Amino acid sequence: MDAIDLCYLPATELRRLYAERALSPVEVTRAVLERIERLNPTLNAFITVTPDLAMDQALAAERDYAAGRADRPLLGVPISIKDLSVTRGIRTTRGSLVWKDWVPDFDAPFVERLYAAGGVMLGKTNTPELGWKGDSGNRVIGPTHNPWKHGRTAGGSSGGAGAAVAAGLGPLAQGSDGAGSIRIPSAFCGIFGLKPSFGLIPSYPPSAVESLSHIGPMTRTVRDAALMLDVMAGFDPRDRLSLDPKIPSFVAACDGGVAGLRVAWSRDMGYAVVDPEIGDIAARAAAVFRDLGCEVEEVNPGWDDPFQILDAIWSTAMAGVFRDNFEQVRDQLDPGLVRVIEAGRQVSGVDLAAAMQRRSQFVDQVRRFMERYDLLLTPTMPLAAFRAGDDNPGEIAGQPVTRLSWTPFTYPFNLTGQPAATVPAGFTEAGLPVGLQIVGRLRDDATVLRAAAAFEEARPWADRRPPVD
Repeated sequence: MDAIDLCYLPATELRRLYAERALSPVEVTRAVLERIERLNPTLNAFITVTPDLAMDQALAAERDYAAGRADRPLLGVPISIKDLSVTRGIRTTRGSLVWKDWVPDFDAPFVERLYAAGGVMLGKTNTPELGWKGDSGNRVIGPTHNPWKHGRTAGGSSGGAGAAVAAGLGPLAQGSDGAGSIRIPSAFCGIFGLKPSFGLIPSYPPSAVESLSHIGPMTRTVRDAALMLDVMAGFDPRDRLSLDPKIPSFVAACDGGVAGLRVAWSRDMGYAVVDPEIGDIAARAAAVFRDLGCEVEEVNPGWDDPFQILDAIWSTAMAGVFRDNFEQVRDQLDPGLVRVIEAGRQVSGVDLAAAMQRRSQFVDQVRRFMERYDLLLTPTMPLAAFRAGDDNPGEIAGQPVTRLSWTPFTYPFNLTGQPAATVPAGFTEAGLPVGLQIVGRLRDDATVLRAAAAFEEARPWADRRPPVD
């Protein structure tokens, strides 16, 4: 097995080979670090790389395997952390010149859990400033490029994570998702991404958009994500909104198939503009669920586009972060974020309260719809990856878009808190990945994972590699 093959092995396979003493954590970690050193100057996936820490942890893992202490689920497996999440002793820039030199003195709860499970820390992946947009460009190191086509965006705000996983720069990456930030880059980069149910993974310190933000795994295989979720999920007192899982094992939940499930498929949710090529590819992927034994019904859910609700929450949250120092730091901020902040400063408390009330009504509307179905399928994105560094694509199928309105299939489920995953569904004629979104009922992450695993078995994707070697 050559070094490139090592870099593309899934975490589940690494664990098996480590336990059999057929492969060394040090060998794998060295191969991944060398690949990061070679590719990152072009991809811009990592803001900060931690080679010394990674090798120390890999050596410790190797000693544990040699001594027969191999019970930790991620022992010796390389991981990366999004640069919005705090890491003790490791620079955490938040993609911002304001925090470009910040080194926290504590770890986020899920980081503690990944370390305790034996994960090998590769470094911090790229993100736009405070995760404000669906491209990962920032003024610290610039945009992340898509491994499938340089010059196209890897998406955002977890774009560095998406590019890293797709390019073989570590099998496991953590992302966060306040309006699509796990699913956008996962779809654009051709990997699996899961936004778990709200609160399943504790978030501390809280996101600026606390009630919208979810932490989740980004991986090349579904079971790798489930393995990571088993480690990260569960209540932590530092996050009052965090929850314990309803099941003992998300890895076990991947088994069993989906025959008999009631599945709704919607090409446009009744309001979204979708590139025809993307819609056709997603439709063919959705049809696979009929072959798997599901009852699939094409639907228009009958919802109004909830973008204005989301926009009020997002813009006021960003304005709130800089309430006391906006004028002092505005020259250091991304110009697009400045525009969001200025818009948020114009929203009154009454307007925000009204948006929150509309959110509650929307959540109830979706809940009643999902009583009829086990799953909802949609395209993950209405278009393929656009130009790297742009705040948004400008238009879709000739229709203008702004801010986050161009990702109409993702943000509704941040408002509702439901689990939503994206699976690779195919490629455009230009060779860019397309994703299919799988949405489940609130706190039914197990069914989403089971459906994703069944689709992966029917339409495997992990052997497809982008042209970056």
